[in-house]
Amino acid sequence: MPRNRRKNMANGNAHHNNDSDDDTSNDNASVYSCQSETLNDAYNNNTDGDSTQTEAGSGFEKHEEKLLQAIENATDKSLQTRINAFQVINETLVHHYIPDFIDDRKMTLMDAIEKSIKKGKGAEQAWAARIIPLLVIQLEGAQEINGMMNVLKPVLLATAQDGAASYDARAKCCMALGLLNFLGTDDIGDLLPLMKNFEGIFSGSYLKGDSSPSSANADAAALHSAALSAWALLLTLIPSGDLVSLVNGNNQMIPSINKLVGMLQSPHLDVRMIAGETIALILESGRSHDESFLEDELPDLIEATQKLATDAHKYRAKRDRKVQRATFRDVHRYLEEDISPEISIKFGKETLLLDTWSLHHQYICLRNALGFGMNVHLTENEFLRDVLELGAKMDELERSLKVAKAEKKFINAAAFKARTITRGKNRDKRSAVVN
Repeated sequence: MPRNRRKNMANGNAHHNNDSDDDTSNDNASVYSCQSETLNDAYNNNTDGDSTQTEAGSGFEKHEEKLLQAIENATDKSLQTRINAFQVINETLVHHYIPDFIDDRKMTLMDAIEKSIKKGKGAEQAWAARIIPLLVIQLEGAQEINGMMNVLKPVLLATAQDGAASYDARAKCCMALGLLNFLGTDDIGDLLPLMKNFEGIFSGSYLKGDSSPSSANADAAALHSAALSAWALLLTLIPSGDLVSLVNGNNQMIPSINKLVGMLQSPHLDVRMIAGETIALILESGRSHDESFLEDELPDLIEATQKLATDAHKYRAKRDRKVQRATFRDVHRYLEEDISPEISIKFGKETLLLDTWSLHHQYICLRNALGFGMNVHLTENEFLRDVLELGAKMDELERSLKVAKAEKKFINAAAFKARTITRGKNRDKRSAVVN
């Protein structure tokens, strides 16, 4: 199973979802474009991490019967019953870390998900696809994940590329494909063809032949954004040396930087944001191998991002302008000064530092899948902790410290006893000294 995925490549997906329309408010913080919740929800929701963990650990029993019924209903003849079942399964897997429970029922869940994505429509496909990353995060063995890959990857890819499917279902399939492969493989031979498939989707937001912006509507743009986000997530697994070779080799496996720059002209905020962050990710990865990577294109990149970082066009919504400026200030600063934004995620007694664009993007894509249950999994889920390099669980660390302290106390007591015995032998109080 792929482990230790944190690398010196990055793509932060930031949204500072402040609902205020006041342009004078603070918009200096980094933002993430993958998020659907507010930044406070994404980052400051961790203040109740301990209580959430306690509820997850002791309160699952009351949800067990409901979850079992939902798993059974996932194959019901009624469409609405199936959708409701997937919603219950999604909610439970988000808020509870229950690998043993899921392991016993994974085949039943996989069969229901595969059937709904293959034969269902719209909302049913979308909800079924949303469960897939949650299943992978719950499972702990490479064999189980490989089994999911073999069964679900083909149907996910077919739906993502199906022009007759709804945009939302295709977007959810792209996100599921990205996380499934991110968590389940790091073989570049498997990743590159899938990334090419993703490009075939988000290329709909490339500039037209006359260099005018894409005319994709909002729903199509959301699909393009999801596909590019999944593409960028898989890019964090590509070794930097291989990426440099692919970009310099012009072999069409990696889109040219100019095509991504063209996406910065999209009329849709999400597309502009993820395109800018992907550019930063590519630069970060390439620079870790070759300091002069894409140096010739750098002036144009800096100019394009600076315009978006200072955008004051009144035809954009005030909130969109604020969010865009905050993100592109970070992108522009990275391109110009090689400084990545740093964000600390506090949960319980621990802190996760996001200090590269790569780690930013990985965290946010996982956060989008787990929602408000992120705290529970950061605290309890060993697989997720390994992916984000958080080390052993806190309770295991505390137990190790207690054991070490007990061992130290025992050693000190034994040493004290030995010293006492030795001194006793050298101190014969019953003998008299005769001069």
